Amino acid sequence: MLQDKLQTLKKQIYQNMSKDQTENFDKQVKELKDNNFADKSLKVGDEIPKFSLQNAKGETLNISEVLKDGAVIISFYRGGWCPYCNLELRSLQQSLPEFEKYGAKLIAISPEKPDNSLSTVEKNELKFEVLSDTDNNVARKFGIVYEFPEYLENTYNGFGLDLKEHNNSKKIELPIPATYVINQQGVIQYAFAEEDYTLRANMEDIIEALKAL
Repeated sequence: MLQDKLQTLKKQIYQNMSKDQTENFDKQVKELKDNNFADKSLKVGDEIPKFSLQNAKGETLNISEVLKDGAVIISFYRGGWCPYCNLELRSLQQSLPEFEKYGAKLIAISPEKPDNSLSTVEKNELKFEVLSDTDNNVARKFGIVYEFPEYLENTYNGFGLDLKEHNNSKKIELPIPATYVINQQGVIQYAFAEEDYTLRANMEDIIEALKAL
């Protein structure tokens, strides 16, 4: 299962980090959990906001038009620089035929610039739409955006990753991992939002939600 792969990945990554680095990552997750951050996100029964975003090719996709064809799965991820996100995206790709069996379309959204989204699509060989949510405007409406603490920004800078440049933003904000199954009426039927960036929605739960539509 995806969760097992994610935990194996976490162990491998933590083994190659200093104690200060791992403590900073854990500290940030704890701060979000202590504030019950995920509780502020959209829930089952909520109607999603209407939005239009550019895909990796620079084309504009309107969610209202997509919903005319059937249910939609929306997965918010941090970016192609995140190994946990890449693992999740590949799992979503593997499950795509099963999603399509139930007439659902899959969309992934991150704050990356379109050219960086294209790199994410290519390296993971994704066959679904990957959209760029500039400044997290859409993710903010879902209630899943948090601001990076300075100590964590310094940690990432130490890895040579400048997220302000990567996302073309003045400050670092990211969505917590979140996945939604939305019916044709634009109403959420399944919602997963998690403060811990190393955890993601189970593919099996998404499929069960599609079966119930």
